[in-house]
Amino acid sequence: MISFIGTYSAKVDDKGRVVFPSPLKSLMPEGSDMRFVLHKDIHARCLEMYTFEEWQRQSEGIKAKLNSLNPRHAAFWRGYMQFRAVVEPDPKLGRISIPRDLQELIGIDKEVVFVGNDYKIEIWAKDAYAQSTLSQEAFVALATELSQQL
Repeated sequence: MISFIGTYSAKVDDKGRVVFPSPLKSLMPEGSDMRFVLHKDIHARCLEMYTFEEWQRQSEGIKAKLNSLNPRHAAFWRGYMQFRAVVEPDPKLGRISIPRDLQELIGIDKEVVFVGNDYKIEIWAKDAYAQSTLSQEAFVALATELSQQL
């Protein structure tokens, strides 16, 4: 499994294209499937970017916990499957095209931040990312709280 690490800023052009950061691209094994799935994060105003293989693993895991005959489960699955797209960096410049609806959902204007988050990459509008980070004090408090639950 690939572990994405690092934070990288990039500019978005008028057509919604952005260069996929080469340090993240270099983590992909030689000759691997370069398709990614962009998906609106459930809890934050960002996009999740999964390798196609990881997307299949994650969505199959969720689907396995749902009962398709239960209307609430079916509604959740429909909602979960909304706001996603398959993208692939172009071979020449390494750009990906973020669909307009996904850009609007997270407030992308001209700059984005790619954040390696282990098995996925988060894509944030630059301003939203700056506002989302925890202060050191808040992080320590959260770590202390969670450590008591483990």
